[in-house]
Amino acid sequence: MAHTYILHSKTLNKFYIGCCHADLGLRIENHNTAKYGAKTFTSRANDWQLFLRFDCDDYAHAVRLERKIKAMKSRRYLENLKKYAELREKVLHETKNS
Repeated sequence: MAHTYILHSKTLNKFYIGCCHADLGLRIENHNTAKYGAKTFTSRANDWQLFLRFDCDDYAHAVRLERKIKAMKSRRYLENLKKYAELREKVLHETKNS
């Protein structure tokens, strides 16, 4: 199973959107410890918390979903994704077999 996830840092008051193949907990830990490099976006803070997660059937779907969410470029959209289950279902369905 693959995941698309949204992280939030209170320190930066920013969101990060990503996807991964398997262990989401380890992925978040790696973001918080700058495992992906000192010059990456997530290395600027170490308080990343899971804001929202989507479980996808495969990695290709997770990548499509990540790109769709990033394309919206809106904090309000991210907050509404968390707030409204029907919006989450809609975006999952739209990206399922694109």
